Parts: sequence; structure tokens; C-alpha cells
Amino acid sequence: MQTSGHPRVEIVVPVRNEEYDLGPNIRRLRAFLDSAFPFPAEVCIADNGSTDATWEIGALLATELPGVRIVRIEEPGRGRALKQVWSSSTAEVLAYMDVDLSTNLNALLPLVAPLLAGHSDVAIGSRLARGSRVVRRPKREAISRGYNLLLRATLGTRFSDAQCGFKAIRRDVAVELLPLVEDTSWFFDTELLVLAERAGLRIHEVPVDWVDDLDSRVAIAKTVLEDLRGIARLSRNLGRTPLEPVRQAFGRPPVADPRTALAARVLRFAGVSVVSTLAYILLYLALRHAMPAQVANVLALLITAVGNTALNRRVTFGVRGVENRTKHQLRGLVTFGIGWALTASALWLLHTAVAVPAHGVEIVVLTAANLAATVVRFSLFQGWVFDDEAPTFPTLEPPAVLDSTRSN
Repeated sequence: MQTSGHPRVEIVVPVRNEEYDLGPNIRRLRAFLDSAFPFPAEVCIADNGSTDATWEIGALLATELPGVRIVRIEEPGRGRALKQVWSSSTAEVLAYMDVDLSTNLNALLPLVAPLLAGHSDVAIGSRLARGSRVVRRPKREAISRGYNLLLRATLGTRFSDAQCGFKAIRRDVAVELLPLVEDTSWFFDTELLVLAERAGLRIHEVPVDWVDDLDSRVAIAKTVLEDLRGIARLSRNLGRTPLEPVRQAFGRPPVADPRTALAARVLRFAGVSVVSTLAYILLYLALRHAMPAQVANVLALLITAVGNTALNRRVTFGVRGVENRTKHQLRGLVTFGIGWALTASALWLLHTAVAVPAHGVEIVVLTAANLAATVVRFSLFQGWVFDDEAPTFPTLEPPAVLDSTRSN
């Protein structure tokens, strides 16, 4: 559907040196919007610092295709491009997607419909939610999952996928949030979502079909370092960010500071860990008299792992009842596997260095290894083992039922 008057949806496609993908993918996107999308929509090519023929190709597309425009931002940075274009847009809903169109375009309507209906404030595509179908290299999958686990452990986030290049926001929400976002590069998405969540805004998640772009030129090491710096900055500054006016502007209920809840959870986890470690030491000493060190270690760990998971389930994470208990225990056994690998390696190194070490020395080495495993175990408990609050995806009415003339 071609735009007429102000578009209800504007889709920004940030590009930098994308002369090969730009033409065919913008044509494909525009054809989809004209044939299968029920709302007036405009495409904005945001060229941020290209040095190849991207600008020239984009300018030709804007001349040739109705409903396509192009803007030039001289400095690079995806966040900078999105912030500039979104801040000046007149559309009701502001979206963006990567130029490679890795996300199936059929997810666009489920992404924006809750925003147009006023149900949600921000919407994200998720490659990690139940129902998503993803084709991705193992390295990229591991980095993505690790990053989102880190966000949950450090910032107490609840959204499942911070980095998927497929997001949307209502314009009135963007007006309030964008001035508070400092990052101008890849961390922009994460910062925007964290601020929205801390302001009590509703984040709608859509499971997507997503195929990895094999020609991706993202510098992974540099991006990871920038993301870690962004997390550290957000952790320091969140308490000083004026989010209360945003919450009040949209009538959202107060949000408890996740740092307070996290601190209490860490203390409870530490208490359970002390009890578990003492139980492990007693079991190990009792078993060690009758069997080799490695066998005693694995049995003591296995027994205490079951008790540790049960205690953390109830005491640390406040989970009651039998629902998901078996799943929690099975996931807890994965964390047991990590603890076993660390302690078994420590024992092996000790016995390699000392032919017959004293049992007391074994206990010291095993306790140190268990402490190292505790940090990993808490992150997994926090972000995976007891993570049963999966996002829900409201059933949308058929597109024909949606009123494309309604304004928020």
C-alpha cells in the first residue's frame, strides 16, 4: 500500500556501505508493503557515513519508488541514524530493520499492530523466544544467548533478545525516551529497551523466522567490548536517569528497582551456596574413605546439586508448587555439569602436581573451584534455570478487521 498523507508506519533501514544489498532488498521491502501490509507505510533509507555507491543507489530508489525516501547522516552509527530519523518522523509507529532482511517480513504486522492499537509501547522481534525459527552459525548463537543472559544477570532485564535488528516504537513514546538514550552505535537498541523497561513501559515480543546473513561485516570483538562498556555505564547511571516522568506520562505503574531485588536475591543465593558447600564437604569426606577422589566428588556434587536447585527454587527465586519442577531440576543438572567440570579439573591438576595430596588440601582446592562455579551458576539460575516468565504474544485479529484510519 503506498503512502498517502502522513504514513502510519515509517520503517528506517540504516545502511553503511551496502551498495550490493540495498537495491534488491529495498525493492523487495517496498513490494511487500504495497501488496501485503494493510497500513500506509514509508521506507526511509538512513545512509550513515557510506563511502561507496550506497548514497547514489539510494537516491535513485527514492526517485523511482513511491513511499521511499533517503536521508544522509555524515557520521557512522546505527543508533545515531535511528535517533535522527525517528526524532523528525511524523508517523504514528517508528520501526527499523536491517538491510539484509534477515527477519521474515511476515512478522512486520504482528510487530506494529499492538503499537497501533495502543496495547504496547515498544515491540521487538525475538530470535530467542519460543516459536522463533532461526538459522544461524553456532558462534553467533552462543554470543547472542550469552549477551542476553549477561543483561539479565547485571541489569535484571526481562526481554529475551536485545539485538535483533527488527524493532518498533510508538512515536509519542520515542519523543520521551530518545533524549535519554546516550549510545549512538550498536548498544542503542539495548539502552532503549532497558530504559523502556525501567520506566514500566510495555514491551511486546514477536518470535521471528530469521536467517543469518553470511556476509555480515559486524566487528564482533569491537561490538562486544562496546556493549560491555554500555552495560557498565547503564549500571552506574540508571539511578540518575529521569524515568519517572516517562512512567507518569503513559500512566504505567511504579517499577521496583531491579538492583534492590537483585541484591536480595544474591544474598539468598549466597546463603544457599554456603549450606550447599558445607553439605558437599561433609558428603565428600564421608564418601572419600570408601572410593577414589573423582568418584566421591561427582557423587557429592550430584546429591547436593538436587538439594541446591530445590532450595534456590523456593528460597532465592520464590517459586512455589510442582509446575516446572522437573524442568528446573534438569536445568539445575546442567549447572551441576559445569561445577563438576571445574572441580574435576581442579582435582586432576592437584593430583598431577602432588602424587598423594592430603584430604585437607583436596578440600581447599575443591572449595575454591566450587566458588568459581558459583558465579556461573547464579547467572544461569537467574537467566535460564528459573526463567519461566516467557513473553506472551497476543492473538491478533485478521488484518482486514484492523481499522487503518484509527489514530492513537
